[in-house]
Amino acid sequence: MSGTHSTAMAEERLFPSIQTHKSTVTTITGNTKDASGELQLMTTVLGEGPGKVEPLGAFEVPRTKRLLQIGVAVVYCLLAAGIIFGYAALKPILIAEGVYRDRCTPSEATSDIPVCLQQEIALNLMFTIAAVATNVCALLVGTVLDQYGPRVSGIIGSFLFACGCLGFAFAEQLSHTGVDPYIPAYLLLAIGGPFIFIPSFHLANAFPRRSGLVLSMLTGAFDSSSAVFLGYQLFYDHFGGLSLRTAFLGYLVVPALILLSQFTIMPSQSYKTATELSSQAAAEQDILDADPSSNPREREAVISEIDSLLGPTPSPVYNQPLADNSGILGALHHLPLRHQLRTFWFIGIAAFTILQMTRINYFVATISSQYTFLLPSRADSIVALFNAALPLGGIAAIPFIGATLDSFRTLTVLSALVFAATLIGALGLFQNYSAAVAGVLLFTLYRPFYYTVVSDYCVKVFGVATFGKVYGAVICAAGLIGLGQAGLDRATHEVWGGDPRMVNAGLMGAALVVGIGLVGYVARQGKAVRRKKLGQEAMRGTQEEQALWPQNGEWVRREGYGGC
Repeated sequence: MSGTHSTAMAEERLFPSIQTHKSTVTTITGNTKDASGELQLMTTVLGEGPGKVEPLGAFEVPRTKRLLQIGVAVVYCLLAAGIIFGYAALKPILIAEGVYRDRCTPSEATSDIPVCLQQEIALNLMFTIAAVATNVCALLVGTVLDQYGPRVSGIIGSFLFACGCLGFAFAEQLSHTGVDPYIPAYLLLAIGGPFIFIPSFHLANAFPRRSGLVLSMLTGAFDSSSAVFLGYQLFYDHFGGLSLRTAFLGYLVVPALILLSQFTIMPSQSYKTATELSSQAAAEQDILDADPSSNPREREAVISEIDSLLGPTPSPVYNQPLADNSGILGALHHLPLRHQLRTFWFIGIAAFTILQMTRINYFVATISSQYTFLLPSRADSIVALFNAALPLGGIAAIPFIGATLDSFRTLTVLSALVFAATLIGALGLFQNYSAAVAGVLLFTLYRPFYYTVVSDYCVKVFGVATFGKVYGAVICAAGLIGLGQAGLDRATHEVWGGDPRMVNAGLMGAALVVGIGLVGYVARQGKAVRRKKLGQEAMRGTQEEQALWPQNGEWVRREGYGGC
């Protein structure tokens, strides 16, 4: 079980509204009798949206079709979900194709320099806006998904992604009209990704006993999708160039296939969770017990199908007990959202996330210019290593993340997170090739690890009931403030002459200070929470002892004690 909970947390690192996607559910609440005395099943739809899209039991869909749906989702997530994060591989192509070359001065434009200052800043701004939009729009995706279901969300995603491809394909013509097409086009690719990716999460419920495996496959597809632009770069470099127009017109086949799959293979309804299926089976059994003549064959068939689907010990991802003796589990579960957001539990993790997301996106956007300054003779090999390791890092980190979260206390994991962040930042300050390689490899593993730890922290501290809103607030705040990354990029070039070490050192130092403060606070508050829980347990034990009374040679419970 080490990978199930942790894998699910990995999915949520970018998409906080995954919890709210499960709000549109049908719950069987019991039975009653109609006017004629016939027993009727009572159902309640919770969180129903305007689209009235009720979830679907996986047992109602053939196993082969469910497998096909998962396979198709993995493929189109690999091709479209997070391709914008392959920006480091796309950037040299954009430079070679002359994108934003008009921002250069006449002398720069005619010189041999591959990229001028204003061109560099404009290109990086394109990525910054897209990366921010990917995080912020997750809440919008969740709303659409809740109200209209996964099919509508997937259709919207394929349309937005197609518009992004068309924007790049006809960018040259549009630029002649005075319109900047590149930022809107990259933004559409960024927003289309979550609309395609997030609706696929419910497919984990198609096989409840293998939900962790399905989620890990979808996560791996998302993390590996950054390799799409790496493939484009390799083709561009080795086969004489492939223009943006040709490449993106050809890539329109991807959103077209996604759209086709939504109408032919993919479900229009989300699959029910294991908990919902268990409730359905229990309600069906209650009706059979109350009235054995009430469609017994049909109800027994439903119960049998559900039991076969769930197995003897169903393990829905979000209902697993989270073992953690750091004292943080359940720390704020009893508080309403508005009070949770006022505590340092929230402020600390939000501040740390803001700094880390800024660092992560700054590094992805500027890795080429950073190492061109620090190690000009080895910059190309470092960037090539990064482009290859980034998609692989997300996959390689999955078992490591699961083992770490399931084997160590949250306080220990947070401490390791702060240490790793500081180490990566320090490695980026040296003009040394070995340090650069180590920093790049650690970064590709740290990125998914960081997002997973933050989501794990939020669900343990704040609880499932408010997780979506709390984590959404953290990610959205970090994304919006991350727009300031463009200012850091400009300062790097205009104030420090292209030397990234001042920005890197500043972000590293700020993150270290905030991280130490957060770890210290969690340690102190964790002790207080543990003492409180021990006191409550001792009080309950005393009450249990007082509630027992010897009678006829046995210990029996006295009236009025122990909650009886």
